[in-house]
Amino acid sequence: MSEPAERMVELPTKTREFLSDLSPEDIATIKNGLPIIRMIIGFGKVTKWLAITSLGLLVGTVMLWETVQKIIGWFKPPP
Repeated sequence: MSEPAERMVELPTKTREFLSDLSPEDIATIKNGLPIIRMIIGFGKVTKWLAITSLGLLVGTVMLWETVQKIIGWFKPPP
C-alpha cells in the first residue's frame, strides 16, 4: 500500500488542507460517524419502500373490498 502522502497528491489542494488539519480526535469521530450515516441512509431506503408497500396494500384492500361488495350486490334481490 502506498504512503498517505503519495496517495493524497491526486486530491485537490483544499481537500488536502482539510485532511491535514484534522486532529486524531476528528479522525476518530469521522470513523465512528460513517457507519451511523450509512445506517441512516439505508434505513431511509427501507422506510421509503415500507411506506410505498403499506400504501399499496391499503389501496389494494379498499379496491378488493369494493369489488366484493359489488359482487355480493349482484346476488341480492332488488328492493
